[in-house]
Amino acid sequence: MKQQDFTATILVDQTPQEAYKAINNVRGWWSENIEGDTDKPGSVFNYHYKDVHLTKIKVMALEPGKKVSWHVLDNYFQFTKDKEEWKNTDIVFDITPKNGKTEVRFTHQGLTPADECFDICHDAWTHYVKDSLRDLIATGKGKPTPKDMESVFNEGLLARKK
Repeated sequence: MKQQDFTATILVDQTPQEAYKAINNVRGWWSENIEGDTDKPGSVFNYHYKDVHLTKIKVMALEPGKKVSWHVLDNYFQFTKDKEEWKNTDIVFDITPKNGKTEVRFTHQGLTPADECFDICHDAWTHYVKDSLRDLIATGKGKPTPKDMESVFNEGLLARKK
């Protein structure tokens, strides 16, 4: 049986270049709780939601107007038995012109229904991609998670959480 990676697709009126620019503005659609560069190949950024979800992501590929690809280097979930469930998965945005519009296909490769976090992650990614990212592309304003008053990321935090 074929693995069923989580996928969400949106269709917008803006150009592939505008979609690409919005995807790389990760603080504008996913979370303001991101530290590090999100728009340079090879860069690493950290994401956190309180102390419930912490992840370290490397930007693997940036093809303007076509593709954005990330690799999850490390991950911590407070709410799953396997605290590292996302570790070594890939997050890919494929951007394609389609009948005068732009299709953005988001795939979290390795996030499948067999994962304990799947239901929660499915709902979260669906919101961030189909609502927040789509709004950022279309209107210039997304619905990211607001910035925490304090940052939980510092050296070794993921290692201490395991």
